[in-house]
Amino acid sequence: MNTDPIADYLTRIRNAQMARHKVVEIPASNIKKEITKILEDKGYILSHKFEDDGKQGVIKIALKYNKNVPAIKKIERISKPGLRKYCGADSLPRVLNGLGIAVLSTSKGVITDKEARNENVGGEILCYVY
Repeated sequence: MNTDPIADYLTRIRNAQMARHKVVEIPASNIKKEITKILEDKGYILSHKFEDDGKQGVIKIALKYNKNVPAIKKIERISKPGLRKYCGADSLPRVLNGLGIAVLSTSKGVITDKEARNENVGGEILCYVY
């Protein structure tokens, strides 16, 4: 049993990039699918595919590299099960002065910090990506 599936998701991506893997397989959940869509939309991964294996399913992520350098420089978990981090619409974080993204879980769904600013909503800060 895994107590923090999002941290496990981020660690699998981090480890696969350090080992220069082309594809990484991760057990699926709805929140992981949403984070994966955001990573693809923002250009941090090449593509993703959801496969149903009769249980919870698997997300296959094709990792992106620029001349053998991973597109994701750093991906870190912010809100943890032991210490949740929330922010209001007026105090949303800026990652690397706007060059990175913060992924938030809000009442409007899982969105980036820029989208949350536009929609004027706050929420739980899941992770930073840059």
